[in-house]
Amino acid sequence: MTTPTAPRPRSRRALLRAAILPAGLAASLVLAPLPSAVAADAPAEAGPLRIHDIQGATRISAQTGKTVTGVPGIVTGVRGYGSKGFWIQDPNPDADPATSEGVFVYTGSAAPTVKVGDSVLVGGKVTEYYPNFNGGSQSLTQISAPTVTVLSSGNPLPAPVVVDTRNIPGTYSPQAGADGTLNGVALNPEKYTLDFYESLEGMLVQVRDVRVIQATDKYNELWVAADKQDQRSKRGGVLYESYAEPNVGRLMVQQQAPVAQQPFPVANVGDVLTGDTTGPLDYNQFGGYTLVAGTLGALQDNHLQREVTAQAGERELTIATYNVENLAATNPDAKFTELAQAVVTNLRSPDILALEEIQDNNGAKNDGTVDATATVAKFTAAIKAAGGPAYEWRSIDPENGKDGGEPGGNIRQGFLFNPQRVSFTDIPGGTATTAVDVAGTGAATALTASPGRIAPADEAWTNSRKPLVGQFAFRGKKVFVIANHFNSKGGDQGIDSRFQAPTRSSEVQRIKQATIEQAFVAKLLTADKEAKVVSLGDFNDYQFSPALAALTKDGVLRDLVNELPEKEQYSYVYQGNSQVLDHILVSPEVGYAKYDVVHINAEFAQQASDHDPQVVRIKP
Repeated sequence: MTTPTAPRPRSRRALLRAAILPAGLAASLVLAPLPSAVAADAPAEAGPLRIHDIQGATRISAQTGKTVTGVPGIVTGVRGYGSKGFWIQDPNPDADPATSEGVFVYTGSAAPTVKVGDSVLVGGKVTEYYPNFNGGSQSLTQISAPTVTVLSSGNPLPAPVVVDTRNIPGTYSPQAGADGTLNGVALNPEKYTLDFYESLEGMLVQVRDVRVIQATDKYNELWVAADKQDQRSKRGGVLYESYAEPNVGRLMVQQQAPVAQQPFPVANVGDVLTGDTTGPLDYNQFGGYTLVAGTLGALQDNHLQREVTAQAGERELTIATYNVENLAATNPDAKFTELAQAVVTNLRSPDILALEEIQDNNGAKNDGTVDATATVAKFTAAIKAAGGPAYEWRSIDPENGKDGGEPGGNIRQGFLFNPQRVSFTDIPGGTATTAVDVAGTGAATALTASPGRIAPADEAWTNSRKPLVGQFAFRGKKVFVIANHFNSKGGDQGIDSRFQAPTRSSEVQRIKQATIEQAFVAKLLTADKEAKVVSLGDFNDYQFSPALAALTKDGVLRDLVNELPEKEQYSYVYQGNSQVLDHILVSPEVGYAKYDVVHINAEFAQQASDHDPQVVRIKP
């Protein structure tokens, strides 16, 4: 697995909503007490404060830590699972567009007993909930430990704010304040996207006839494009092209009703939610601002198809990369079958296949096992059963627990190759801790070990996968192939962070990794300026990133994704952004290179992996 624009959560969701705060903030931002059940014996008269007084014109409520009473509102949404509670909205707004008229009322372990349309008075403690404080998330203003008086039922709801191209600002974020955060910065909802969404926090919002830009996931959520001006991908997503210009119209959509009560639409990228999708605007660590729908539009299936790469010519060497997402012998047979079918049908059985995230034989069981023979045997057998070649395998087992990834899994890269088309040059000496080097010059240039690992003892590879390099021969020509899986983006602040610009802490290590690999390739090219080098895999970074700039420094490698049409430059989808994490790069003497990202996973609700594979056809 990889972590794109922000830390990638994959153990979720207890959603116990006690405020998450460091001790130093306790004086100003008070922890919520354990919530009480919704009560019917609260005061029956409105208190002095309205919701807009609680929300205020910044992200942090001036009432934080204070107890409020008799706050009036109409119940606009109810959530009885996960983070239990309900939303209320004042039907009589003030004149300030920066102050939200809605707020979430958190009922804790108690399921809310109010109904949509109830007119209520709410008391409780005002708190700021940070879904991921250390990760840089913004906060959600809420009323905790509530007491509730229901005054009447069946009331009309306030009209939702329609969110679309006409009112979403084109500039994503304001500058942070003196404390480095957006917390105390006055909201300017007409100028900045994050301020616009914050000014609607807890209020009813609506999107109409919106395109799905990230498929339904296993948590029953998807992403839509509320702004039609975000850069569209060829197949209906939105492209992430720059740190400076995040896509402004991305919204996560969840639903209030439990799935057992109301199935959530199973959508792929490019499908459309037709009609109106309406609900309160929430905030969570997994998607930032989120429309929690009480009413969902109807799904229009646009029948997105999985791609098949072009057929290679007899004289073309095909080299592919595929992150198979923690593949272990203990996985269900269905996963092996689906992955194998993709190799044979969609990739057309490439001559060389660099794999990432091959786990050891017993997967996540953390017992010291590092051997992956059973995992690979099961995969190669599945490929053959699907009509593919009898692939052979080369790799190096990592040291136990030293290469990161799922604890106990010992993920590694490896090469599958078709011995009927290409041969592997076995050179002994490659181990988990031995650094491969370059020997000889000119036509005699060779690796000191094949397969070998590049600088495995360097601190750049701490808790991360080491590049695996192999020497191949195709039609009498030598080809050096490097399989990569750089460190993940875990620990980076999200693009919707309260810190602006968000810190990309993981980038430091990837730049070091790229610098080491660039030096190795440069050494190969110094020994033989005509060396054919293909470096490929999951680099966990974008084509415009400093890491890829370091890897391509001095022109030792060129990144083929930049040679695709702009709308086809993506291999992964995260938080509604279609983006590049996987790359194939080639040395200057690889002039002929027909490159393809084969879109079969990232845009689909049904995935064999979260990455799309890639393939290049070259003529060494």
